[in-house]
Amino acid sequence: MGHDLNPAAEKSKLEYRRTPIHRIEHQEGGLTRIIEEQTAKVPSNFFLVAALGAMAVSVAYEIRGNLRVSRFVGMWPGPLLIMGVYNKIVKSLGPG
Repeated sequence: MGHDLNPAAEKSKLEYRRTPIHRIEHQEGGLTRIIEEQTAKVPSNFFLVAALGAMAVSVAYEIRGNLRVSRFVGMWPGPLLIMGVYNKIVKSLGPG
């Protein structure tokens, strides 16, 4: 189909200026670049919907009286929202 998941990707690549790295130990490896490239393909709404879904599931388990599972699932929204913020940063600044 040729549809780009992030239509602003080319524009951000043209405008992006790398921050100069003064020390070699601060450079990121190829694995980080691969992870960031794949992460940028995930729609940002996915993380918000997943966090809201986890909250709903947690409430459902709480109402049913299954407190252990409720608390376990209730811990998921924070990390999911943080992953969403990371996703936005990677899309805005580009990998690397």
